[in-house]
Amino acid sequence: MKNFVVKTIANAAALAVAVWLLDKITLSGGSTGKEIGTLLLVALVFGLVNFLVKPIVQVLTFPLFILTLGLITLVVNALMLLLTSWLADVLDLSFHVEGFWTAVLGGLIISIVSWALNVVLPDKD
Repeated sequence: MKNFVVKTIANAAALAVAVWLLDKITLSGGSTGKEIGTLLLVALVFGLVNFLVKPIVQVLTFPLFILTLGLITLVVNALMLLLTSWLADVLDLSFHVEGFWTAVLGGLIISIVSWALNVVLPDKD
């Protein structure tokens, strides 16, 4: 359970950095407390998308991973971020990613920040 909480907080922090750096990734919610709550809910959605959907997409696009020497990972991460944005809209969360190239850059930022936080934060239950 502790590992799940740590990873969710790391995802929330990585999403916050992407929202802060990129104008076309928006998170609105009024007060700071409500934005933090929305960010945590979006982080949960993002974690579920990465846990459930991403492995399926990676298996289906495995030949492209080999052909592009892994660069297709940027596209897959962008698609996961766009799917998270769509699901956030369906769930009435105020998180939006505008455009594919913004999603590519946002996915790259989220991957780097998540990696750095997972190196620093403990990962054992």
